Amino acid sequence: MSLRFGYGTNGLTDLRLDDALELLADLGYEGVGLTLDHMHLDPLAPELATRTRRVADRLQRLGLGVTVETGARYVLDPRHKHGPSLLDPDPDRRAARVRLLTTAVHVAADLGAHAVHCFSGVVPEGTDADTAWKRLEESFDPVLDAAADSGIPLAVEPEPGHLLATLADFHHLRGLLGDPEPLGLTLDIGHCQCLEPASPEDCVIDAAPWLRHVQIEDMRRGVHEHLPFGDGEIDFPPVLEALRATGYQGLTVVELPRHSHAGPDLAERSLRFLRSLDAGGTSC
Repeated sequence: MSLRFGYGTNGLTDLRLDDALELLADLGYEGVGLTLDHMHLDPLAPELATRTRRVADRLQRLGLGVTVETGARYVLDPRHKHGPSLLDPDPDRRAARVRLLTTAVHVAADLGAHAVHCFSGVVPEGTDADTAWKRLEESFDPVLDAAADSGIPLAVEPEPGHLLATLADFHHLRGLLGDPEPLGLTLDIGHCQCLEPASPEDCVIDAAPWLRHVQIEDMRRGVHEHLPFGDGEIDFPPVLEALRATGYQGLTVVELPRHSHAGPDLAERSLRFLRSLDAGGTSC
């Protein structure tokens, strides 16, 4: 079984969305990780439903699957990266992030997306761990309700430096929430290399029952820096084989958010690299 590769629009921010989608389809990608932001599909601008329908039609014509991603750096707060988070001490600011995630679920349903990606956020200064987990638990409740109503899985991503940083943290949240059916996992292969005790391929196997979205790039141990394939330390053939062996059917999306300056070239090179391995060849 071949994997379905996509590319994240957060690595194509110098392109208009229509141009980015056409590029990916022309290169042979089967999907896209669509980050909701002001450059592409702005979740806060007027006429969101109309704009979403237009993007849905475009995706259908191009034959691209989609996962909705919510990692835009300044979409809610122009001064604080990824702010406000679900852990913000101010309940009104936490509510703004909850509204964004709920909107993302509705957009995902209108696009026919496979999942909605999200993350916990960094623990604010002066906040103890128990309080942070309680805020996260309470914040997820309305988003999970929306996900259940829409039939769209919510795929939370363990992110280095965040409260929910590891697979063990994902399982802790799952336990706090009572293992709700809509709660799934985004697994970033580079993050596994960065800080998980197990190998990336073992992380895939361990995560398989909850896996709803996969992000992929190269990375080095202990350094949270998304790298083009070949610039890090990951042995990719076992990772792709593990994804195939588990029967994962979602998108595997290249995640290079700091390489938009070379986005079209890296999109082409990345797919060539992944396809060579997925076909059982050697890297290019």
